Amino acid sequence: MNQVSEDINVRWGWLKFMYIFTIVLAGGNGLGIIFFPNLIASMYKMPKQDPIVFGVMGGVYLAFAILSILGLRSPLKFVPVLLLQLFYKVIWFVGVILPLLFSGPFPTYGIPFVVIFALFVIGDLIAIPFSYVFAKQQDRYVAVAA
Repeated sequence: MNQVSEDINVRWGWLKFMYIFTIVLAGGNGLGIIFFPNLIASMYKMPKQDPIVFGVMGGVYLAFAILSILGLRSPLKFVPVLLLQLFYKVIWFVGVILPLLFSGPFPTYGIPFVVIFALFVIGDLIAIPFSYVFAKQQDRYVAVAA
């Protein structure tokens, strides 16, 4: 495991857990969307999806899972994967979910997405070592020993 200076707090267990969580949930959904799109849509009771857009979503989820496999090997090097995941989910909450909540009845098929995405946001906020992410570049070279 990488040695990190004492002033940078890394929750190694949480970090690896979030990579595993991403591999299982995002990877599973990504594979399902790409190879069994009708099954995934019916599982979530979603309205019919455009196959191109739905496929892009599956590809992105699968890419997150593959990069998270690499994150298990080098947790700090692949923290940007978790950051991207955190930011796009927060943007989704603000730009999609909040307007839907204020515009009328919320679609029931959206509830599993809200719950799962909220778990990812909370987990990423706990796992991401923000002190490492925002450390000056020269401090990082000193902080992390090969």
